[in-house]
Amino acid sequence: MSQVAASPIALNVMTQGQGFPILCLHGHPGSGQSLTVFTRHLSQRFQTIAPDLRGYGGSQTTAEFEMLDHLVDLKALLDQRQIQQCLILGWSLGGILAIEMALRFPERVSGLILVATSARPWGNHPPISWQDNFYTGLASVLNRLSPGWQWNIDQFGKRSLYRYLVQQHTPETYQYLAAAAMPAYLQTSRLATRALFKAIRQGYNRLPDLGKIQCPCLVLAGECDRHITAASSQETAHLLPNAEWHCYPNTAHLFPWEIPQTVLSNIDDWLQRHPQRESFKF
Repeated sequence: MSQVAASPIALNVMTQGQGFPILCLHGHPGSGQSLTVFTRHLSQRFQTIAPDLRGYGGSQTTAEFEMLDHLVDLKALLDQRQIQQCLILGWSLGGILAIEMALRFPERVSGLILVATSARPWGNHPPISWQDNFYTGLASVLNRLSPGWQWNIDQFGKRSLYRYLVQQHTPETYQYLAAAAMPAYLQTSRLATRALFKAIRQGYNRLPDLGKIQCPCLVLAGECDRHITAASSQETAHLLPNAEWHCYPNTAHLFPWEIPQTVLSNIDDWLQRHPQRESFKF
């Protein structure tokens, strides 16, 4: 990612609660609604701001864009709401954007919660077969019609691409998939996919710059993540000057939907030790 120079677009935003603002950034595919596992809990004490990124959810566009444009949109959102400083929670792609925001606008970021992400992301996902896609489609449709149906999980879910996204194939996990994953997938535009794939082809490595991020950071990873490996996330955590690291066994990329109470408890504990309060004035 290079210089930020594009014009912002208005984002569809889900805002909940009151208090110190937490900007919540989703992954790909995704939407602000994908983050309800976090916002529903955190909005009891904070103001959570969960936008649909450009090209996702209700923030659709007809123009081609670059990954950098997300940063332009997010800064404009903070400016519009007169938010001088916020905590940023980012999941997967959202975590990469969170890192970029902290590097480019450090005075606006009081802390980072980085979920299944990395400053030099790499994965070890095996090749995808037509059977993978077939079972994923079938499992998704049936799960949408009957969320958490154990027969569907056993017959199709465990044979689909979900086996790489989660390790704990419980009805509760599949209820999250039905409520958030499938709608987000259907509302993720081809423009957003192209922008992401272009960035991946160009390579991304912010490891040399992580020493500049002085705010407290919480880095969370699933031990069996095949999309952004735990080792990749740990590499980021070790290079951040003020970071805490948690790796959850028997979980994968969607671990907040596998073990939500454990993840939220760790976040609460970290927030108690790193209370968020505004410390910068324009």
